[in-house]
Amino acid sequence: MYDKLLPYLIFWGLGLLFFAAEYLFPARQVSYRNVLLRDLAALGIYNISFNFLVPLTDRIPIPNYVPAGVFEMHLIFKLALFYIVEDFGLYWVHRLMHTKQFWRTHKWHHYPTYMYWLAGVRTSLPHIVLFNFTFVAARPLLGGAPGWIFPLIAIEHLCRNNWMHMNVSWKSTWLEWLLVTPRYHHIHHSSEPTHYRSNLGSLLTVWDRIFGTYLNPEKVRQELSFGIGERVNPLRLFVGV
Repeated sequence: MYDKLLPYLIFWGLGLLFFAAEYLFPARQVSYRNVLLRDLAALGIYNISFNFLVPLTDRIPIPNYVPAGVFEMHLIFKLALFYIVEDFGLYWVHRLMHTKQFWRTHKWHHYPTYMYWLAGVRTSLPHIVLFNFTFVAARPLLGGAPGWIFPLIAIEHLCRNNWMHMNVSWKSTWLEWLLVTPRYHHIHHSSEPTHYRSNLGSLLTVWDRIFGTYLNPEKVRQELSFGIGERVNPLRLFVGV
């Protein structure tokens, strides 16, 4: 029973800390009273969709591409390699979603006209499948890892998603040389069309720098606004078509 409750306790425990940080250091005014119920509904939809789709994508067969020496590595090195490979895949999946052909799979995520830690839970059905596939593809690198590592990764993924959408005004140039921060990711959510394909990284900023999608937050002078600039049927947003 406790094991099943632990992810929720961690999620909402950190959520309270995120709320506190946003209250103390807000980047923009957000009317939580007006948006919280719809975001809780989106979170409920996400949970149902995730629990249905992820077990299916977890069964996708992946050829054994891992050299034998990797299995002998210490868990720390395996984990580092896993995150590098998975994050590289996430970058390209995210970039794919911002092409004309796949944009509908990602519209719901960009639909909110505000940004705070719970605003990033909107994920269409194909969005969940595509993002989870990167985990499935990188998972063989954790061969021989203890079972507890996988729930820990799942919790980290969820908390990271909430972290990068936080409504905080922190300037974190030094951290952004390596890691995606809220300020860094908010530019990607900007309603300015030229920002849509910038700062696509999920964990590491290095991929944006290497592949030409990096936009330095220090050079963005205008006040950011969010959303996709159109109204779309909610069912279509959820289905991703």
